[in-house]
Amino acid sequence: MAAPINPGGFGNPAWVRALLAQPWVLPLVRLALVSAYLIGGVAKALDFDGAVAEQAHFGLHPAALWAALAIAVEIAGSLCVVLNRFTWLGAGSLGMLTLVAMLVANDFWNRTGADHFMALNSFFEHLGLIAALVLATLLADAKHTAGDGRTTR
Repeated sequence: MAAPINPGGFGNPAWVRALLAQPWVLPLVRLALVSAYLIGGVAKALDFDGAVAEQAHFGLHPAALWAALAIAVEIAGSLCVVLNRFTWLGAGSLGMLTLVAMLVANDFWNRTGADHFMALNSFFEHLGLIAALVLATLLADAKHTAGDGRTTR
C-alpha cells in the first residue's frame, strides 16, 4: 500500500525537501529572481541615453537622475540578493523600484481594450515579484544564525 500523501497538507514530500536541500538551489533561485533586474541594470548602464529616454517616456523627471537611480538599484540590489548580504536592503530597493514601475508603466486603470488587459497582467506580475522579494528577505533572515551560533530554522 502506498504511503498516504500528507493528509494535513503541510510540509513538503521527502523528494521536494531533498531537492531544496541541495546547496546550489538557493543561490540559483536568488539569481533567477533578480535576473531581469540585473540584466536590465547592465543594459541601461551600457546604453545610458536609452535609459534616460525610457525614464522620460514614462514621465519621470529629471530623467537622467531616475535612470542613474534605476541602474544603481537594479545592479546593487540584485547583487545584495544574489550574494545573500544585506538582502533586506537589496530586495527592499528592488521592491520599491518595482512599485514605482507598476504605478507609472502599468496604469491599467487609465487604459481600455487589449492595452488594459496587458497592463493589468503586467501590474500583477510585478506585484508577484515584490511578494517574491519579500519572501527572499524572510528566507534570508530565517537562515541567519541566532546569537548563540545555532541556526534560527
